[in-house]
Amino acid sequence: MTSDNENGALSDEQIAERLLERDHSVFTSLYRNYFQNLLMLAHKYVKDQLQAEEIIQDVFLRLWESPIALENPAAMRSYLYRAVINQSINHINKQKNISKHHSIIAEQLTEEYIDTLHEENELKLLIHREIELLPEQCKKVFKMSRFDHMKYREIAQELNIAEKTVENHIKNALKTLRERLFIDTENGNKHYSVRLKMSIAFLLLCEKTRN
Repeated sequence: MTSDNENGALSDEQIAERLLERDHSVFTSLYRNYFQNLLMLAHKYVKDQLQAEEIIQDVFLRLWESPIALENPAAMRSYLYRAVINQSINHINKQKNISKHHSIIAEQLTEEYIDTLHEENELKLLIHREIELLPEQCKKVFKMSRFDHMKYREIAQELNIAEKTVENHIKNALKTLRERLFIDTENGNKHYSVRLKMSIAFLLLCEKTRN
């Protein structure tokens, strides 16, 4: 099994071996390639950006200091995801003293659950990357609508454009994103389940009322 990284053709086993040898370049590359997915995973539980970042840093620090802790070097992604989830559980228990979180979340730590989380994070990143590729004004209007929760009228006033222009930008953005993200191709592109597409894209890509 190979990991989702850009370390050339290195397998998870080779990466684990290089970590044991204190290969800083491999460690840095591993950190960069997993950081965004793991950050979203931690934030899913702790609901705090800074705390989520601290959890990721702590997990990687422990991996660097004690790489031998990776008992199964062929499961790098699973190790990182489990470590982040466990750290998140610890934070929840410390901050809120609610022990039930531990048993509920721990029961979900299956390979299928981890794969689903990873796929969900990949799709979120893909959506945001595609938004960044929209024409500048169209992208600005779309972000103000979806991320800043501004009404069409407010966007029009802020940008000094007609409300109809705002509406057209939103329609064009939605059309472009739907075509790029959800039309299956025959070129071997990654396939996401319909349920996952709908659940992740709902807030970003569904039609919204103007006011």
